[in-house]
Amino acid sequence: MADVNPADLINRMRSDEDSARKMAVFKLQQVIGDPSFADVFIQAGGLSRLRSLCLRTSGNTLAYSLGSLNRLLELDMGWEIISNEMIEHLIDIVVTQPLVNMLRSALSILVAIVSRPHTSSSQAGSFGFRALKPALAIQPSFLEMLVTRLSSADHALCANALSLINSLMRDSIAHEPETEWPKLVKRLQDLGVIKAVYMLMQSSSLTDVASSVLEFQSLTKVLLRKWREVHVDLEKPDHRRALKALHLASNPPPKSLSASADATVNDEQRDSTEDGDTDNGKTPLSRKASKNMSRRHHPEKWRRLGFATESPSYEFEEVGFLGMMDLTDWVRRYEDIFQKLLLEQASKPPEQRCPIARASLAVTLVLYDHFEVDRGESEDTRQRYLVLDGDRLALDRVFKPLLLQWSRLHCAGVAAFLRLWKETGAEAEDFSKVEDLVRILVEQVIGQAPRTKDLSEVEEEMGDMELGRLRELQMDLLELTYEDAWGHHL
Repeated sequence: MADVNPADLINRMRSDEDSARKMAVFKLQQVIGDPSFADVFIQAGGLSRLRSLCLRTSGNTLAYSLGSLNRLLELDMGWEIISNEMIEHLIDIVVTQPLVNMLRSALSILVAIVSRPHTSSSQAGSFGFRALKPALAIQPSFLEMLVTRLSSADHALCANALSLINSLMRDSIAHEPETEWPKLVKRLQDLGVIKAVYMLMQSSSLTDVASSVLEFQSLTKVLLRKWREVHVDLEKPDHRRALKALHLASNPPPKSLSASADATVNDEQRDSTEDGDTDNGKTPLSRKASKNMSRRHHPEKWRRLGFATESPSYEFEEVGFLGMMDLTDWVRRYEDIFQKLLLEQASKPPEQRCPIARASLAVTLVLYDHFEVDRGESEDTRQRYLVLDGDRLALDRVFKPLLLQWSRLHCAGVAAFLRLWKETGAEAEDFSKVEDLVRILVEQVIGQAPRTKDLSEVEEEMGDMELGRLRELQMDLLELTYEDAWGHHL
């Protein structure tokens, strides 16, 4: 690199001829990765010229200019030329330009901008997800185009697009308010990001995008943890609406329909008040109001749906908002079956009824434990290194594409719980025993599924595995437990 003079290179970058500028930035892209050269280049005033080329040129000249800027940022240098104008231009490139090498560099630069630590000396809002918000308002199709890039035949472009999605999600979760980051996540999910990454996980070219895919898998666990940590609070409109939707979807008898639209909240507050719980100082309902609610309140409004009490929000304590999301999703998908099951349960003695709501919450916990969602990210990082080191056997062990299909697995788990409850002739006191059978079913079917196994096959196996086979597996597990505890002499 000693034969490249930074001053001469900068002069050629100022040329009026596009061919001369193109050759200059092509050479710059090759040498700018050397920190000593980069320092001299910046001292000689090269940043302003590089910025101009990034903003004002097109074609390969622009591609090489962006490549040079990307390598400069990798050295944590050249941040001075990152501005709102530059960010808007980069996003416009992602949306409108077809040239692959240009897109790779533009996406990589955006990843660097979003991922730059917030503790840097930069101005607040200059980096992270917030830095892209103004430009996203100008280019509303950016996120859609970003998800579309995940199906690109160019694996490097695909990896860079997923890296940017990961960076946007992680920064949003870490720094955006609780009311804001779910909007980004939902928007990406609506655009099909889960399906796109799921297909990448099952593809033969997985190793080319392994790091980005593993990061997305890790972020999926972060999201599940975050949702579980969110307490169900009926002061929050979305939580209140979710419970009300459950009640209405159950096709309630006329008596319970006489309650007001916000009866859910009042019922909860009345129950907590009568128990002497003022919810950390919140003003309880008056005794008169509670008495009025009691007259309007169906005596089994929530127990009819399978809750243990008439205060359902307390029953979400262990699973949080994640459990509510899973339950409402299952009811939305299978509303007719839900209503039919409730009618069937109502004709049985109370002790023989399958508590549908509790079954859903139990399946959420079974899946949560199976996928080791609470395991620290340090372990995920260690596994990422195994894959990057070329350990082919680690692919099936580390990648869990079925984790991305959480909702469908939960629905299959609920169906299995209901089936096993019926086949075993279970009663209320047998709830934990049926839950154990579902846990074994999940470990056997989902845990043993290879990485490329089709989701529909997994769902079918969960619905078909016979009770006798589950009993055998349960006994085998019991024997292993005793052997581990007491040794073979038993």
